[in-house]
Amino acid sequence: MVSCCDCQVMVVFALVLARQLTMQMMQNPQILAALQERLDGLVGSPSGYMESLPKVVKRRVNALKNLQVKCAHIEAKFYEEVHELERKYAALYQPLFDKRSEIVRAAYEPTDEECEWKQDEEEELTEEMKEKAKVEEEKKDEEKEDPKGIPEFWLTVFKNVDLLSEMLQEHDEPILKHLQDIKVKFSDAGQPMSFTLEFHFEPNDFFTNTVLTKTYKMRSEPDESDPFSFDGPEIMGCTGCAIDWVKGKNVTLKTIKKKQKHKGRGTVRTVTKTVPNDSFFNFFSPPDVPEGGEMDEDSEAVLAADFEIGHFIRERIVPRAVLYFTGEAIEDDDDDVSERHVRVKRRLTRRTIQTMSPR
Repeated sequence: MVSCCDCQVMVVFALVLARQLTMQMMQNPQILAALQERLDGLVGSPSGYMESLPKVVKRRVNALKNLQVKCAHIEAKFYEEVHELERKYAALYQPLFDKRSEIVRAAYEPTDEECEWKQDEEEELTEEMKEKAKVEEEKKDEEKEDPKGIPEFWLTVFKNVDLLSEMLQEHDEPILKHLQDIKVKFSDAGQPMSFTLEFHFEPNDFFTNTVLTKTYKMRSEPDESDPFSFDGPEIMGCTGCAIDWVKGKNVTLKTIKKKQKHKGRGTVRTVTKTVPNDSFFNFFSPPDVPEGGEMDEDSEAVLAADFEIGHFIRERIVPRAVLYFTGEAIEDDDDDVSERHVRVKRRLTRRTIQTMSPR
């Protein structure tokens, strides 16, 4: 006969065993992938509750859904006005960004008053430490040449941000040392919603362009096939620009040698091929978005990443560049980027899936 105490022990043992098995399963990538696929398949699936409602109630729910569609259209107009506000305030920010650019590229030397920065209380140093730091700084300045402006400002920003540093290759860095400024230009009033990123370069040995551009076209209106998915303006496509590379300096291409054997004669020859190469500058040659919206999974992933990068540069990097240079703006950005990346990818997926209108 099993005692009550024995039963409790067996229950506890079973729970511990179940927990261990669950933890082992959740550490298995294949099981996790299968579970995620199953969960994805459940997204948007009806619970059965709607089907159980009386017909007259379903009619009223349809009326509520029609009201929701009207709300989505009003929300779209709201975001159009937000875009107009962005245009207005971009003009107010620009003189400050221009001054930033002048300091970075040594076109302007800030005054002592402009360079004065009040430290936080925890950052404040004792007078002795300040004097010691000043002596050390003066000593370092004597040992090296006086640098102009802020050397490698934008390259350092890129290297400090994971989303951008993942795009950088070693052969890109000498080019990005010549990057002097990044500007955001919004579409004019009355024109379709869009923004352009302008990358301004000083004369260099790699290409003859002084400005490289990337334009993102946006839409702020609910999708007729899925109006309830609307939650703000979407990037619908983007166009890059041609880079006029100096001969032999194109880092987006590489030359490889491959041996080929002649089937008939059996002789071997070496063939030289030019193939695509990983580079940040592929950013200016984005894939086309098909007019029909049908894309394979790889293309969706590439476009989602491209849209996320463009949005991040516009929204975070350009307005707060100095804080990414110093590293102060990097905390908590990874989670935000991941969340927005999922949102952008979800929007892309919605446009490629055939949705059924509610009956």
